[in-house]
Amino acid sequence: MEWGNRMAETKQAKPLQVDLAGQVALVTGASQGIGRAIAETLAANGATVCVLARNKEKLESLVEAITSAGGKADSIPCDVSQPDAIEKVVETIVEKHGRLDILVNNAGVTRDTLLPRMSNDEWDEVLSTNLRAPFLFMRAVSRPMMQQRYGRIVNISSVSGMIGNPGQANYSASKAGLIGLTQTVAKELAGRKVTVNAVAPGFIASDMTDALGPALLDVVKKRVPAKRLGLAAEIAEAVAFLASPSAGYITAQTLVVDGGLIG
Repeated sequence: MEWGNRMAETKQAKPLQVDLAGQVALVTGASQGIGRAIAETLAANGATVCVLARNKEKLESLVEAITSAGGKADSIPCDVSQPDAIEKVVETIVEKHGRLDILVNNAGVTRDTLLPRMSNDEWDEVLSTNLRAPFLFMRAVSRPMMQQRYGRIVNISSVSGMIGNPGQANYSASKAGLIGLTQTVAKELAGRKVTVNAVAPGFIASDMTDALGPALLDVVKKRVPAKRLGLAAEIAEAVAFLASPSAGYITAQTLVVDGGLIG
C-alpha cells in the first residue's frame, strides 16, 4: 500500500508538534520502519537525532533525508547485540553533544517458530537484542540523564508482550520483559526527573505486512476494531509526546497503540 493511501485512510491531521529544540536523542533500530519514522519525527520537532542500526547505507540515507528537511542527525552503525559497543556509543554521543536527553529503544528482531521447534540460539538472539540491549542502553544513559536531572526513555514493546502470540515465545517474552523493565527503571529514576515509558504497537503497516497479501491483510484488519492497520507515523507521534517536556508527570506507563485490538 502506498504511503499516500495510508495517510488518506486515516484522514490524519497535521503532525503532532512538540518542542524538542536543543535536545539530543538516540534512536536504536532507526534504519527503517517504525525506527525511521521516530527519528524523522523527533528531528522534525527540533531534536538532534543520533540514529543507530547495523545497516550503514540505510542510516546515511536517513541522515540525508533529515538534514535535507532542515533537521540535525548523526549516524552510528552498531550491532546492539554486542554489549561492549553500547557503552561506547553513549559515551561518544555525550562527548560530542554535551548531553543526551532522549533514548528510544526500538531495535528488535524476530525468530518465529513454535515452541517445540525453537532452538536455544533463536531464543537467545531475540532476548539479547530485544531485552538485554535496552537494559544496557538504559543503564548507560542513566548516568548522564541523572547528572543533568532530565531525561526521557521510551521503549518500544508490543501487544505480543501483553497477550502473547503463537509462534513467538521468544519475542513475546522479550517484549513482556521490556514492560517490566520499563516499570522498574521508571521508579528508580523518577526522583531525578527522568521518565521511562513504553509504547506497545499492534499491527502496523510496513513492507512486512504488505507482503502478507490482500487476503491475509483483510483478515488482520477484521481483528482490529479500528478496521485498519496502524501507521509508523502514529507510533512515532506517541513516542514524541512521551519524549517531550509536556510528559514530565507520565512514567512507568505502557501506551498501547493498536486500534483497540487488545482493549
